[in-house]
Amino acid sequence: MPKEPNELSNQDESNSSQQELDASGLYCPEPVMLLHNKIRDMEAGELLRLIATDPSTSRDIPKFCLYLGHELLESAQRGGKYLYLIRKSDT
Repeated sequence: MPKEPNELSNQDESNSSQQELDASGLYCPEPVMLLHNKIRDMEAGELLRLIATDPSTSRDIPKFCLYLGHELLESAQRGGKYLYLIRKSDT
């Protein structure tokens, strides 16, 4: 189950490479489409910090991770932004 702090922690950053995807201002389905393209180009175990403003990402991102086997490490909402920390699966 993902953590839901006020801000995403940096706990896993030292162990793995981290990338960032800013999907602010985009609406469904664009954030998930961009996430899919970005994570496809990453190495297994790498971390991705996703920033979004679309409230539907709070539903879509956990389902995306569950369906494709990626690990949603953390999720948070802060000032109209939705923040996610995702670890790419080994598969």
